Amino acid sequence: MAHKGGQFHEGADARFGADGDCFPSDAADDSIPPGLAHAMSGAAASINDGLNAKVLVLNKLYVAIRVVSARRAFCLLLNNIAEIIHVERDGEGHRYTNYDFATWAELSEARARFEREQHDWVRTVRAELAVPRIIRLLGYDRLPEQTVKLNRRNLFARDRNQCQYCGRLFPTSDLSIDHVMPRTQGGRDSWENLVCACIRCNARKGGRTPEQAGVRLIRKPERPKRNPLITIRLGNEKYASWKAFLDHAYWSVELGSDQ
Repeated sequence: MAHKGGQFHEGADARFGADGDCFPSDAADDSIPPGLAHAMSGAAASINDGLNAKVLVLNKLYVAIRVVSARRAFCLLLNNIAEIIHVERDGEGHRYTNYDFATWAELSEARARFEREQHDWVRTVRAELAVPRIIRLLGYDRLPEQTVKLNRRNLFARDRNQCQYCGRLFPTSDLSIDHVMPRTQGGRDSWENLVCACIRCNARKGGRTPEQAGVRLIRKPERPKRNPLITIRLGNEKYASWKAFLDHAYWSVELGSDQ
C-alpha cells in the first residue's frame, strides 16, 4: 500500500536535529571576495561543477555533523568560520593537516599540477581552487541528533532504489513506499515496516501482508545506523577521507539543502 501521508515528502533537510538552528547562518555568504563571488554566480557557476561537490563538516570537537555543498563550504572558510582538514594516509594510518583558506589557495596551484585527478575544482578569475573534502567549524561544538530521519529520500537510499519484492532497480519516479504490515491491519510508519516497492508489486500486494499476497521480501527492513545517503557516497573513492570520521559513527549526518 503506497504511503500518501504528510510525513514522507521530497526535499532536503538542511539541519541536524534540534540544535541545527545554531549552525552558521547564510548571512556569511554576503561577504566573499568578488573573484570567488563571480565564480559562484550566474553563467560562471554553471561551468564550475566543483561547486556542487560535497564537503563534510566537523564541529569544533572534530565530530562530523553535516554535509554541505562546496559553495557553502567556501563561504564558511572565507569568513573565518571554518578551517580545512586535509587527510592523508601514511604507513601508520591517517595524518591530518589543518589549513586556513589562504594557505589552501596557495597549495591549490601545486595540487593542480600533481594531484588534479584527486580533487574537484572551482575556477576563479585568477586561479583554480581545489575543493576541500572536509572542513571544521572553529566555534561550533554542538552534536548531531543521534537518529536517522525517517523520510522518503532516506528510505529510497536505504533500499538503493530496489523494489523489495521483485528485486529490480527503478528510478525514484517509478517507486512507491509500501507498508509491509498494512495500516488497515495496524501497521505503523517505521523503518521496520516501510520498504520501497515498484508500482506493479505494490498493486499486486495491495492492502495485504506479504504472506497474504503470496510475495516475499528480498531482505528484512531495518533502521540504518547512519544516514544511508552517506553510506552511498562513501562508496566513491574521492570521499574516502570521510571514513576517518564516519567509520565509528552511529548517528545521522544529514545532507544540506544549500546549492
